[in-house]
Amino acid sequence: MAALSFSLTSLSKTPKFSPSKTPTTKSTILNLPPYKLLNLNKFSTISKPNSFSLTVTKPSKNSKPKSHFQPIRSLFTGIVEEMGKVQKLGDTKDGGVDLKIAAKTVLEGVNLGDSIAVNGTCLTVTDFTNQDFTVGLSPETLRKTSLIELKTGSLVNLERAVQPISRMGGHFVQGHVDGTGVIVEKVPEGDSLWIKVKTEKGLLKYIVPKGFIAVDGASLTVVDVFEEEGCFNFMLVSYTQQKVVVPLKEVGQKVNLEVDILGKYVERLLSSRC
Repeated sequence: MAALSFSLTSLSKTPKFSPSKTPTTKSTILNLPPYKLLNLNKFSTISKPNSFSLTVTKPSKNSKPKSHFQPIRSLFTGIVEEMGKVQKLGDTKDGGVDLKIAAKTVLEGVNLGDSIAVNGTCLTVTDFTNQDFTVGLSPETLRKTSLIELKTGSLVNLERAVQPISRMGGHFVQGHVDGTGVIVEKVPEGDSLWIKVKTEKGLLKYIVPKGFIAVDGASLTVVDVFEEEGCFNFMLVSYTQQKVVVPLKEVGQKVNLEVDILGKYVERLLSSRC
Protein backbone atom coordinates (compact mmCIF):
# COMPACT_ATOMS: atom_id res chain seq x y z
CA MET A 1 0.00 0.00 0.00
CA ALA A 2 2.89 2.36 0.75
CA ALA A 3 4.33 1.83 -2.69
CA LEU A 4 0.97 2.39 -4.28
CA SER A 5 0.41 5.59 -2.29
CA PHE A 6 3.82 6.86 -3.32
CA SER A 7 3.15 6.15 -6.97
CA LEU A 8 -0.19 7.91 -6.97
CA THR A 9 1.24 10.89 -5.11
CA SER A 10 4.09 11.16 -7.58
CA LEU A 11 1.75 11.01 -10.54
CA SER A 12 -0.52 13.65 -9.08
CA LYS A 13 2.29 16.22 -9.05
CA THR A 14 2.28 18.37 -12.15
CA PRO A 15 5.66 19.83 -13.18
CA LYS A 16 5.76 23.63 -13.21
CA PHE A 17 7.07 25.46 -16.23
CA SER A 18 8.21 29.04 -16.25
CA PRO A 19 6.74 30.99 -19.17
CA SER A 20 9.87 33.14 -19.26
CA LYS A 21 12.10 30.22 -20.20
CA THR A 22 12.54 29.33 -23.84
CA PRO A 23 12.94 25.65 -24.78
CA THR A 24 16.47 24.85 -25.86
CA THR A 25 15.52 21.89 -28.07
CA LYS A 26 15.92 22.71 -31.75
CA SER A 27 13.41 21.47 -34.29
CA THR A 28 14.70 19.53 -37.24
CA ILE A 29 12.96 19.96 -40.58
CA LEU A 30 12.95 16.79 -42.68
CA ASN A 31 13.26 17.15 -46.42
CA LEU A 32 10.79 14.50 -47.54
CA PRO A 33 10.17 13.67 -51.21
CA PRO A 34 6.80 14.79 -52.57
CA TYR A 35 3.95 12.34 -51.97
CA LYS A 36 2.85 10.52 -55.08
CA LEU A 37 -0.73 9.41 -55.53
CA LEU A 38 -1.22 5.73 -56.28
CA ASN A 39 -2.58 4.78 -59.65
CA LEU A 40 -5.73 2.95 -58.61
CA ASN A 41 -6.69 2.14 -62.18
CA LYS A 42 -4.49 -0.94 -62.14
CA PHE A 43 -6.68 -2.43 -59.40
CA SER A 44 -9.89 -2.00 -61.36
CA THR A 45 -11.29 -5.41 -62.20
CA ILE A 46 -14.82 -4.49 -63.13
CA SER A 47 -15.86 -4.06 -66.74
CA LYS A 48 -18.94 -2.10 -67.75
CA PRO A 49 -20.75 -3.71 -70.68
CA ASN A 50 -24.36 -2.94 -71.59
CA SER A 51 -25.68 -5.61 -69.23
CA PHE A 52 -23.98 -5.73 -65.84
CA SER A 53 -21.27 -8.33 -65.43
CA LEU A 54 -18.21 -8.79 -63.26
CA THR A 55 -14.80 -9.61 -64.68
CA VAL A 56 -12.21 -10.61 -62.12
CA THR A 57 -8.53 -10.51 -63.04
CA LYS A 58 -5.91 -12.73 -61.47
CA PRO A 59 -3.43 -11.10 -59.05
CA SER A 60 0.00 -10.32 -60.45
CA LYS A 61 2.62 -13.01 -59.96
CA ASN A 62 4.93 -10.39 -58.48
CA SER A 63 2.42 -9.31 -55.86
CA LYS A 64 3.29 -10.21 -52.30
CA PRO A 65 0.90 -12.84 -50.85
CA LYS A 66 -1.21 -11.66 -47.97
CA SER A 67 -0.83 -13.24 -44.57
CA HIS A 68 -3.56 -15.57 -43.36
CA PHE A 69 -3.19 -14.03 -39.91
CA GLN A 70 -5.23 -10.88 -40.28
CA PRO A 71 -6.06 -8.73 -37.24
CA ILE A 72 -9.46 -9.52 -35.74
CA ARG A 73 -11.64 -6.40 -35.98
CA SER A 74 -15.01 -8.17 -35.77
CA LEU A 75 -16.10 -11.57 -34.55
CA PHE A 76 -19.05 -13.75 -35.49
CA THR A 77 -20.48 -17.04 -34.23
CA GLY A 78 -21.63 -18.68 -37.45
CA ILE A 79 -25.23 -18.69 -36.22
CA VAL A 80 -27.11 -17.12 -39.13
CA GLU A 81 -29.61 -14.50 -37.94
CA GLU A 82 -31.62 -14.28 -41.12
CA MET A 83 -31.53 -14.69 -44.88
CA GLY A 84 -31.49 -11.44 -46.80
CA LYS A 85 -32.35 -10.88 -50.47
CA VAL A 86 -30.01 -9.19 -52.94
CA GLN A 87 -31.68 -6.08 -54.35
CA LYS A 88 -28.79 -4.75 -56.38
CA LEU A 89 -25.24 -5.69 -57.31
CA GLY A 90 -23.49 -3.22 -59.56
CA ASP A 91 -20.88 -0.62 -60.29
CA THR A 92 -20.65 2.66 -58.42
CA LYS A 93 -19.83 6.06 -59.91
CA ASP A 94 -16.32 5.94 -58.46
CA GLY A 95 -15.52 2.57 -60.03
CA GLY A 96 -16.31 0.32 -57.06
CA VAL A 97 -18.98 -2.33 -56.61
CA ASP A 98 -21.93 -2.03 -54.23
CA LEU A 99 -24.13 -4.80 -52.88
CA LYS A 100 -27.58 -3.81 -51.63
CA ILE A 101 -29.49 -6.31 -49.51
CA ALA A 102 -33.03 -6.30 -48.16
CA ALA A 103 -33.11 -7.38 -44.52
CA LYS A 104 -34.91 -6.90 -41.22
CA THR A 105 -33.26 -8.43 -38.16
CA VAL A 106 -29.69 -7.25 -38.83
CA LEU A 107 -30.93 -3.67 -39.30
CA GLU A 108 -31.93 -3.41 -35.64
CA GLY A 109 -29.51 -0.92 -34.08
CA VAL A 110 -27.34 -0.77 -37.20
CA ASN A 111 -24.94 2.15 -37.73
CA LEU A 112 -22.71 3.27 -40.56
CA GLY A 113 -19.40 1.39 -40.36
CA ASP A 114 -20.89 -1.65 -38.62
CA SER A 115 -19.75 -5.10 -39.72
CA ILE A 116 -22.23 -7.61 -41.13
CA ALA A 117 -21.24 -11.05 -42.40
CA VAL A 118 -22.77 -11.72 -45.82
CA ASN A 119 -22.40 -15.42 -46.67
CA GLY A 120 -19.54 -15.48 -44.18
CA THR A 121 -17.75 -12.43 -45.59
CA CYS A 122 -17.24 -9.57 -43.14
CA LEU A 123 -18.40 -6.41 -44.91
CA THR A 124 -18.84 -2.80 -43.80
CA VAL A 125 -22.19 -1.01 -43.91
CA THR A 126 -21.88 2.11 -46.08
CA ASP A 127 -25.58 3.02 -46.25
CA PHE A 128 -28.87 1.76 -44.87
CA THR A 129 -32.59 2.41 -44.55
CA ASN A 130 -35.22 0.71 -42.41
CA GLN A 131 -35.59 -1.96 -45.12
CA ASP A 132 -32.13 -2.58 -46.56
CA PHE A 133 -28.40 -1.90 -46.28
CA THR A 134 -25.49 -1.44 -48.67
CA VAL A 135 -21.93 -2.73 -48.47
CA GLY A 136 -18.95 -2.21 -50.76
CA LEU A 137 -17.09 -5.07 -52.44
CA SER A 138 -13.38 -4.78 -53.20
CA PRO A 139 -11.70 -6.56 -56.13
CA GLU A 140 -9.96 -8.89 -53.64
CA THR A 141 -13.31 -9.80 -52.06
CA LEU A 142 -14.70 -10.68 -55.48
CA ARG A 143 -11.66 -12.81 -56.27
CA LYS A 144 -11.57 -14.61 -52.94
CA THR A 145 -15.26 -15.31 -52.32
CA SER A 146 -18.34 -16.63 -54.09
CA LEU A 147 -20.13 -13.27 -53.87
CA ILE A 148 -19.38 -12.70 -57.54
CA GLU A 149 -22.02 -15.33 -58.35
CA LEU A 150 -24.80 -13.36 -56.67
CA LYS A 151 -27.57 -11.74 -58.69
CA THR A 152 -30.75 -9.81 -57.99
CA GLY A 153 -33.05 -12.03 -55.95
CA SER A 154 -30.30 -14.25 -54.53
CA LEU A 155 -30.65 -15.15 -50.85
CA VAL A 156 -27.67 -14.64 -48.55
CA ASN A 157 -26.84 -15.56 -44.96
CA LEU A 158 -26.61 -12.55 -42.64
CA GLU A 159 -25.11 -12.16 -39.18
CA ARG A 160 -24.13 -9.10 -37.17
CA ALA A 161 -20.83 -8.98 -35.31
CA VAL A 162 -21.10 -10.26 -31.75
CA GLN A 163 -21.19 -7.98 -28.71
CA PRO A 164 -19.68 -8.67 -25.27
CA ILE A 165 -23.11 -9.82 -24.04
CA SER A 166 -23.75 -12.13 -27.02
CA ARG A 167 -24.03 -15.89 -26.56
CA MET A 168 -21.38 -17.92 -28.42
CA GLY A 169 -23.71 -20.44 -30.01
CA GLY A 170 -21.42 -21.62 -32.82
CA HIS A 171 -17.65 -21.11 -32.99
CA PHE A 172 -15.22 -18.24 -33.53
CA VAL A 173 -15.78 -16.97 -37.07
CA GLN A 174 -13.76 -13.95 -38.24
CA GLY A 175 -15.51 -13.31 -41.53
CA HIS A 176 -12.16 -13.66 -43.33
CA VAL A 177 -13.01 -16.13 -46.08
CA ASP A 178 -10.08 -18.50 -46.67
CA GLY A 179 -11.32 -19.67 -50.06
CA THR A 180 -14.20 -21.33 -51.83
CA GLY A 181 -15.42 -24.86 -52.34
CA VAL A 182 -17.72 -26.42 -54.91
CA ILE A 183 -20.77 -28.49 -54.02
CA VAL A 184 -20.26 -31.90 -55.66
CA GLU A 185 -23.03 -33.92 -54.06
CA LYS A 186 -26.37 -33.49 -52.29
CA VAL A 187 -28.01 -36.61 -50.88
CA PRO A 188 -31.15 -36.60 -48.70
CA GLU A 189 -31.46 -39.03 -45.79
CA GLY A 190 -34.84 -38.86 -44.12
CA ASP A 191 -35.52 -35.17 -43.48
CA SER A 192 -31.77 -34.41 -43.29
CA LEU A 193 -29.44 -33.55 -46.15
CA TRP A 194 -25.87 -34.69 -46.83
CA ILE A 195 -23.70 -32.17 -48.69
CA LYS A 196 -20.22 -32.90 -50.02
CA VAL A 197 -17.88 -30.04 -50.91
CA LYS A 198 -14.63 -30.15 -52.88
CA THR A 199 -11.88 -27.66 -52.08
CA GLU A 200 -8.14 -27.09 -52.55
CA LYS A 201 -5.56 -29.07 -50.59
CA GLY A 202 -4.31 -25.91 -48.92
CA LEU A 203 -7.63 -25.62 -47.07
CA LEU A 204 -8.42 -29.31 -46.73
CA LYS A 205 -5.45 -29.80 -44.38
CA TYR A 206 -7.19 -27.59 -41.79
CA ILE A 207 -10.47 -29.52 -42.00
CA VAL A 208 -10.88 -32.43 -39.60
CA PRO A 209 -13.75 -34.84 -38.84
CA LYS A 210 -15.98 -33.51 -36.05
CA GLY A 211 -14.29 -30.14 -36.33
CA PHE A 212 -15.86 -26.75 -37.03
CA ILE A 213 -16.06 -25.07 -40.41
CA ALA A 214 -17.97 -22.00 -41.62
CA VAL A 215 -19.77 -22.65 -44.93
CA ASP A 216 -21.23 -19.43 -46.35
CA GLY A 217 -20.90 -18.11 -42.80
CA ALA A 218 -22.88 -20.92 -41.16
CA SER A 219 -21.12 -22.77 -38.35
CA LEU A 220 -21.24 -26.47 -39.26
CA THR A 221 -19.68 -29.70 -38.03
CA VAL A 222 -17.56 -31.71 -40.46
CA VAL A 223 -18.54 -35.38 -40.61
CA ASP A 224 -15.87 -36.91 -42.86
CA VAL A 225 -12.83 -35.80 -44.84
CA PHE A 226 -12.00 -37.57 -48.10
CA GLU A 227 -8.32 -36.87 -48.74
CA GLU A 228 -8.07 -38.62 -52.12
CA GLU A 229 -11.13 -36.79 -53.45
CA GLY A 230 -10.16 -33.46 -51.90
CA CYS A 231 -13.60 -33.28 -50.29
CA PHE A 232 -15.38 -33.10 -46.96
CA ASN A 233 -19.04 -33.49 -46.06
CA PHE A 234 -21.55 -32.38 -43.47
CA MET A 235 -25.21 -33.00 -42.69
CA LEU A 236 -27.97 -30.41 -42.35
CA VAL A 237 -30.98 -31.21 -40.19
CA SER A 238 -34.42 -30.09 -41.30
CA TYR A 239 -34.43 -26.93 -39.14
CA THR A 240 -31.04 -25.74 -40.41
CA GLN A 241 -32.08 -26.31 -44.02
CA GLN A 242 -34.78 -23.68 -43.56
CA LYS A 243 -32.44 -21.10 -42.03
CA VAL A 244 -29.37 -21.05 -44.33
CA VAL A 245 -28.76 -20.71 -48.08
CA VAL A 246 -26.51 -23.76 -48.63
CA PRO A 247 -29.31 -26.28 -49.34
CA LEU A 248 -30.76 -23.85 -51.89
CA LYS A 249 -27.60 -24.05 -54.00
CA GLU A 250 -27.18 -26.57 -56.78
CA VAL A 251 -24.36 -29.03 -57.43
CA GLY A 252 -21.55 -27.10 -59.11
CA GLN A 253 -22.15 -23.83 -57.26
CA LYS A 254 -19.53 -22.29 -54.98
CA VAL A 255 -19.65 -21.77 -51.22
CA ASN A 256 -17.43 -19.58 -49.04
CA LEU A 257 -15.21 -21.47 -46.61
CA GLU A 258 -13.50 -20.32 -43.43
CA VAL A 259 -11.58 -22.98 -41.54
CA ASP A 260 -11.16 -23.03 -37.78
CA ILE A 261 -8.55 -20.39 -36.87
CA LEU A 262 -7.14 -22.62 -34.10
CA GLY A 263 -5.64 -24.99 -36.67
CA LYS A 264 -3.72 -22.16 -38.34
CA TYR A 265 -2.40 -20.90 -35.00
CA VAL A 266 -1.14 -24.39 -34.07
CA GLU A 267 0.56 -24.74 -37.46
CA ARG A 268 2.21 -21.35 -37.02
CA LEU A 269 3.46 -22.17 -33.53
CA LEU A 270 4.91 -25.51 -34.61
CA SER A 271 6.65 -24.04 -37.65
CA SER A 272 8.23 -21.27 -35.54
CA ARG A 273 9.86 -23.88 -33.27
CA CYS A 274 11.70 -25.57 -36.13
